[in-house]
Amino acid sequence: MSATTVFRAAALVTMTALAAGCQSAGEDTAAPAGGPTAAPTVSAETAPSTAPTTPGTAANTAAVCAAVDKLIIAKSKEIAAQSAAAAGRQLTPEQINAQVKADLADLADGVRGQAVRAEDPEIKALVTETARKIDAGAKSATPVKWLSSTFVAIPQRLTRECRA
Repeated sequence: MSATTVFRAAALVTMTALAAGCQSAGEDTAAPAGGPTAAPTVSAETAPSTAPTTPGTAANTAAVCAAVDKLIIAKSKEIAAQSAAAAGRQLTPEQINAQVKADLADLADGVRGQAVRAEDPEIKALVTETARKIDAGAKSATPVKWLSSTFVAIPQRLTRECRA
């Protein structure tokens, strides 16, 4: 596989994951916290809600979920931009893999930092598991393939499960 093909595949996969994570999940009437359609100043404390917060839901769940969303979106955009720019630089597949691995390791560290902040044990477990999966991609022999097989499901799962 040529370096250009690898870059194009990485960019396509990253943008697909980004788009999938930004779409509304099902019949929800509110946009996901931190998603591109959410107002930047809305928080769990001030947002109108159709269902009351359960006693077991921590106050910072919405903030943690929004921060994880932002990290994934920002890193996805960065990987896509690097992939597009790399086509002109004629990098080898090994160089591309190293760059994607470094990006994924950086993303995993950021997500892990959000897991530490989470007060709700279920959200902490979800975000910790997300960081673990991203770490697995960073350690993969073929991180570009990992992006298309595993990474694309991460934003969708977070959209479904990481909400107050």
